[in-house]
Amino acid sequence: MNNLINNNYYIKEIKETTQKKIDWLFLKNKKILLSGATGLVGRFFIDTIMYKNMNENLNCTIIGISRKKEEIEKYFSEYLENKNFKYIIQDVQFPIDIKSDVDYVIHAASNTSPTQYALDPIGTILTNVYGTKNLLDIAVKTNARKFIFISSFEVYGKVMNLEEIKEDDFGVVNCTTLRSCYPESKKMSESLCQAYSEQKGVNISILRLARVFGPTMNMNSTLATAQFIKNGVNKENIVLKSDGTQRYSYNYVSDVVSAILVVMAKGKDKEAYNVADEKYNKQLKEFAEIVANQINKKVIFGEPNEIEKKGHSNSTMNILNSDKLKELGWRVNEKMNEKIDVTLKILGE
Repeated sequence: MNNLINNNYYIKEIKETTQKKIDWLFLKNKKILLSGATGLVGRFFIDTIMYKNMNENLNCTIIGISRKKEEIEKYFSEYLENKNFKYIIQDVQFPIDIKSDVDYVIHAASNTSPTQYALDPIGTILTNVYGTKNLLDIAVKTNARKFIFISSFEVYGKVMNLEEIKEDDFGVVNCTTLRSCYPESKKMSESLCQAYSEQKGVNISILRLARVFGPTMNMNSTLATAQFIKNGVNKENIVLKSDGTQRYSYNYVSDVVSAILVVMAKGKDKEAYNVADEKYNKQLKEFAEIVANQINKKVIFGEPNEIEKKGHSNSTMNILNSDKLKELGWRVNEKMNEKIDVTLKILGE
């Protein structure tokens, strides 16, 4: 999957994102530093900002951080000569040398695949914790207006006896398991954000994302949703590697990007915000069935391999309450099946 910027369906999604009710002027002539530039959320975020720059003269410079230059050149080839796009090739586990001041810092880099949790648990922890520290240090050095940490529903752990999870509800994460490398390091990163806010005066906000899908997702990921989408693009039966009764909140990537922008503009210091919408609350097998119905195929059952078993979550309920975010004006209008359909169309071209 290469540059999507010439895909008409994708451009329509980007344009619709830029038309959401956000006070875009807060980014006029500003600079954003974004880690995870070539990830699912980072790619869509950069394309959104660059669309505003190229079509509406936002003049917002975005500096993307990625470990792989070839991915920067592949995904953002249209912007390489654009004055509003810059990049740094860097592993965020290590200190980042940046010469210019920035107005906003967003830490979105993270291992997000069950295989990565199983095969690289150390890298998973350090990208979250050291990466957060290194980017917070930049926020301190440049006196940034806002630091945004992209966290996860996984910080809540296994929550019992609740219909939905609010920002102050927490369950159990078993830290004696390999799989805990991801949620525990996200929790520690959140604590580090709070510490920097209190001790060094960094204005921080945290977004806890539900499961995210969309056209910028990595088709090689072992996340169940990515595997379903890959099956759908290939016109194959959808392979479900569990009973599928787990109840989760999901997000379309455009809605995540709009949530980030809303929190950048209006989010309170030291606050965490769940990112989810009730229209996207489904059982895992319901997600699989939506994909299968779009391509006239069936959902079939398979067995995870040993590496997948080590990386899979054992959580059976992660329904997030997003009232706090909606109070800032964030809204989701489209239905989940519509966004799964457009994801398949974009990736199928």
